[in-house]
Amino acid sequence: MAFARGSWMRVASAGVLTLALVGVAGCGTGGSRNVDGGGWSPFGRGSSAPKGGEAAQIGVNAYLWRASLDTLSFMPLASADPYGGVVITDWYTNPEKPDERFKVTIYILDTRLRADGLNATVFKQVSDGAGGWTDAPTAAQTETDIENAILTKARQLRLANIAG
Repeated sequence: MAFARGSWMRVASAGVLTLALVGVAGCGTGGSRNVDGGGWSPFGRGSSAPKGGEAAQIGVNAYLWRASLDTLSFMPLASADPYGGVVITDWYTNPEKPDERFKVTIYILDTRLRADGLNATVFKQVSDGAGGWTDAPTAAQTETDIENAILTKARQLRLANIAG
């Protein structure tokens, strides 16, 4: 009798475990709908990549993104993340003032074209004369001027897109 009861408990436990796994797999976020017509896949193997004619979506406002890259195109680019909305330049030295250099970080904070959807941070360093660089404060107006230049360019891009 003990053998029969033990095997029944094993079968019941295996069944409960199987149902629990199927239930968890069914409600997880890893699944995706396969746009190729293959149906739903609990393992996330459905095709979620854009097809040849579809454009990939970025995570931020496209006008602000393009305007940020265009406005800072004179500076070397260190990093650009279109999904996170961060543009980081490398240090830029103006040929007219070789004793100071600048670095800019742009944060695009919204998917809408709004003035508060953008934040610029400017870092400045000055040469110490011995081949090293020392951090220096920047004028508060510098960050505002860069933000305004990006917003103006973004508005121009949007108007050009609407008009043509």
